[in-house]
Amino acid sequence: MMNKSKGQMYPWVTHTWNTVKGKCPHDCSYCYMKRYPQPELHFDEKSLSNGLGDENIIFVGSSCDMWAESIPFEWIDKILRHCRAFGSKFLFQSKNPLRFNGWRFPDNTMLGCTIESNRVYLDISKAPEPLSRKSMMAQFHLPKMISIEPVMDFDLIDMVRWIKEIKPEFVSIGADSGNNHLPEPSPDKVKSLIASLQEITEVKVKDNLSRLLRL
Repeated sequence: MMNKSKGQMYPWVTHTWNTVKGKCPHDCSYCYMKRYPQPELHFDEKSLSNGLGDENIIFVGSSCDMWAESIPFEWIDKILRHCRAFGSKFLFQSKNPLRFNGWRFPDNTMLGCTIESNRVYLDISKAPEPLSRKSMMAQFHLPKMISIEPVMDFDLIDMVRWIKEIKPEFVSIGADSGNNHLPEPSPDKVKSLIASLQEITEVKVKDNLSRLLRL
């Protein structure tokens, strides 16, 4: 079902819509969905009966990365066909943006990608490495956004350079809300990142970042 967006995700999103359900192939250690039962990955045909409206901002696939490599082509095709029948704005976000290639997206589409750090942290996620995500996102010409959440320790110069290359409409920065013991940057480092990014794009600072800034 299409649900009204609530909680810590994105205040500017009005609804979420999930048709690909179950355990996400990327299996990120910090994923909030791990608080809930994780059934086998499946496609919910009933969700295609949902009207998506013409004035909403909908995060499609908020609970499972529908662009992961193992997601069948047919599932993605059905989702995009359904979205194109409505005039709402759509956010498609992935840690595997390579799969954004070659699709016909709805007119009011924004492509998003999570890049928690420029560094590679083993055993935290099965998603493609951050450098691969950055390289692919820099190639797309649709409106883009980058989520740096949960922010993990990074190299400031490289992170800022990556965002410059991607040229997003905005960057959303947030912290780990689940006590997952991630390698986090210092408050001063986060403040420097925010200040540097504000020189090149809009920065949306999430409420959950306040914990990290007070460390």
